[in-house]
Amino acid sequence: MQKKDTALRLAVSRIAGDYCKESMLSLQRFFGSRRLPVISTGSLKLDLALGIGGLPQGRIVEIYGQEASGKTTLALHIIKEAQKLGGYCAYLDVENSLDPSLAESIGVNTENLLISQPDSAENLLCMVDTLTKSGSVDVIVVDSVAALVPQLEIDVVIGGNHKDIQSQIMTQALRKIHYSLCHSQTLIVFVNQVRSKVTSKKDFGRAEEVTCGGNALRFYAAIRMRISRTGLLKTEDKVTGLSICVQVVKNKLAPPMKKAELGIQFGRGICCESEILHLACEHGLILKEGTNFFVEGEVLGNVQEAERYLAENDEVLDKIVKSLRSHLFKRRE
Repeated sequence: MQKKDTALRLAVSRIAGDYCKESMLSLQRFFGSRRLPVISTGSLKLDLALGIGGLPQGRIVEIYGQEASGKTTLALHIIKEAQKLGGYCAYLDVENSLDPSLAESIGVNTENLLISQPDSAENLLCMVDTLTKSGSVDVIVVDSVAALVPQLEIDVVIGGNHKDIQSQIMTQALRKIHYSLCHSQTLIVFVNQVRSKVTSKKDFGRAEEVTCGGNALRFYAAIRMRISRTGLLKTEDKVTGLSICVQVVKNKLAPPMKKAELGIQFGRGICCESEILHLACEHGLILKEGTNFFVEGEVLGNVQEAERYLAENDEVLDKIVKSLRSHLFKRRE
């Protein structure tokens, strides 16, 4: 056994000397990488479904789903949470559809947000790599992969056959970006669309749901979240928002396939107050007697009044969220 220990130390020191310190084999380093710092999604329910309290820094995350299902809203909430921690964020608006007023209503500080509209897929992916290497940006959002246009498509006439150029560029770029992430704590969020692809005859021409940009993003993403609309939120006869389901279809840091049912209010974003009220009651931070809610002896009223109180009192809300996070994720923290 002693001979093995000596031989192992010699081999490890030789690896470090011949290559670099990053090649050092260490179980402590491996398990340390499992406890990456996280950034909240802005939804405690979704943070619970992710199993680690949020999205891991230094990793790639993909958010995908049908159009108008809340993907951009979720991405803006992630930026908001990163800014609350004092981080710098970049929003690469490929679709040219970012509404600054919506971002501000969600809570994003647009004056402290880097916004760019790159003119080609190559330029955008180079920007992502440069920002990642700098180590100064905490969150980069690419919205969206489906809108990335390779330079070759821009230069030629419409109608030419340029099959799989986008996926080839994504494959090459993600290899480089993934290497840069090994030395960075940047969280990169790719927003993506889904398309229907008709399968072969042996599957009776069944339509299969696929994401844009090829398979490289699916491979390199540490977490993949699929968003789908499940219904509408209404106040009397007026539609005021969406009900969505977020499924964690891939998770390299916790058990996957967990779901979170969320509500999104038009013009405000995720209904955080509703889920915080529910979780706080569940864990005894807010008391419920009949239809009334109580916090620290103060009567909040019924559900609507309690949610309104939390929305209007940031200090109380932040205190409850902090207590909930310390309780729900105490093993991790």
